[in-house]
Amino acid sequence: MTPRVSDRFTGQSVESARRALAAQLRSAQLDEAELDARILLGAALGLDLTGLMTQAARLLTDAEASRLAQHAQRRIAGEPVARILGTREFWGLPFRLSEATLVPRPDTETVVERALELFREQKAIHQPRIADIGTGSGAILLALLHDIPGAFGVGTDLSPNALETARGNAAALGLADRSAFVACSYLAALRGPFDLIVSNPPYIPSAEIPKLSVEVREHDPHLALDGGNDGYDAYRALIPQAAERLAPGGALIVEAGQGQARTELQGRQAVEETGHRVGAATPVHPALHGTCCHDSTLLGASPGRKGPSSPALPGPSCWPPRRCPAGAVPGPACSAAGRS
Repeated sequence: MTPRVSDRFTGQSVESARRALAAQLRSAQLDEAELDARILLGAALGLDLTGLMTQAARLLTDAEASRLAQHAQRRIAGEPVARILGTREFWGLPFRLSEATLVPRPDTETVVERALELFREQKAIHQPRIADIGTGSGAILLALLHDIPGAFGVGTDLSPNALETARGNAAALGLADRSAFVACSYLAALRGPFDLIVSNPPYIPSAEIPKLSVEVREHDPHLALDGGNDGYDAYRALIPQAAERLAPGGALIVEAGQGQARTELQGRQAVEETGHRVGAATPVHPALHGTCCHDSTLLGASPGRKGPSSPALPGPSCWPPRRCPAGAVPGPACSAAGRS
């Protein structure tokens, strides 16, 4: 039974409302009750931490008390704070969310870290071309574009709503002119070569999804979670397509779940089958999240074939619409590329 949320914030001071909300969240056995209370109170009042401190003694208005009660009810029902606020910080950047996107998590930043390490090692790449597969809110791609001046990136996703969210984030971050977003399955609508392909694909076995926390199970899109019976469906599709589109010296970096060491082996085999030589697969430190442990795995490709030197753009396979996978709708960038 969901604990009742007190609506008696009216007339309370900012500080007393914070304490009352934290107590309610603790009673609901929510982790980080104090932090959640401070964030939700700040959102309801439009105040940052400094504002909460300097206005601690003032009384809440009726409107503020009502907003805070609504936030509290949603959090106690299991909705994540980021969903309530509609935003989440990733790599120090703000990202808007939608019902079609995952909440970007800190452990996924290891994908960005590993990619940046690679570019520091390969200083010769002047204008790198990046593809983010299953881009969602665009967090991984836009974090990389933010930190790599001159890079151009393409994000793909099956969900038109997710792509619209990603486009909005790109515009808000001033990166719209260096990014494009395409509705398609994995890399089906793209042509290479790409210097880097990154992805946080769905990798949770279908039978495990009902066991996830309510924050994930009921609020993250299952399309972005469900990896099929064994959790490997996305890798089976993604890795061969990526290997065919990597530039000489390019790399594929994917996030993988705990115990999914087979991803590394499958990736090496897929890349080798295209004629590329595979470098050492390098697992980056695992980061614990809930019941899952994530690894960012590098599946590198060294020079093995030549590719065109033009920037990577969406390919014609996404136009006309009947060529797209079921459920995929060409976005503006894809349509323009397909018609040209």
